[in-house]
Amino acid sequence: MSEAPKPEWWFYHLSRTTLEQAAAPLMQKCLDAGWRVLAVSPSVERRAALDASLWTFDEKTFLPHGQAEAPGLDPSRQPILLTGTPDNVNSAEALFLMDGTTAPVDAPYTRCMVMFDDGDHDTRSLARQQFKAAKDAGLVTRYFQQTPNGGWQEAGK
Repeated sequence: MSEAPKPEWWFYHLSRTTLEQAAAPLMQKCLDAGWRVLAVSPSVERRAALDASLWTFDEKTFLPHGQAEAPGLDPSRQPILLTGTPDNVNSAEALFLMDGTTAPVDAPYTRCMVMFDDGDHDTRSLARQQFKAAKDAGLVTRYFQQTPNGGWQEAGK
């Protein structure tokens, strides 16, 4: 029996834009790759802001998504599911961890993406711990910082 693939851990250090502005294009790239997305934040306000951003970030389209707590929503049918818990009810390949949420280093995803704001010292500290744990486990880790125009540059490259 073959071993399950190990997740890659990618870290996004925000310093120029809001998390909502930065997350939407990254989620679009996940959908373009054929992946489903589970976006986890304990903050109802963050999930609502992200919901609004996914409708409006590109004037030509929107990203298909739903909030787990919406009445009548079938979470399993959502290409992007915004939720407060890390239960993978939409069979996502990409996990977005926001606002200090964590997941086991061997979480069953293709890619775990940790987003944190430069000014949020507690969340930044948690991201460092997650980075170290993933690195110590021998997993692929990548660290990106925002460029002045809001894009991403991999640190150390």
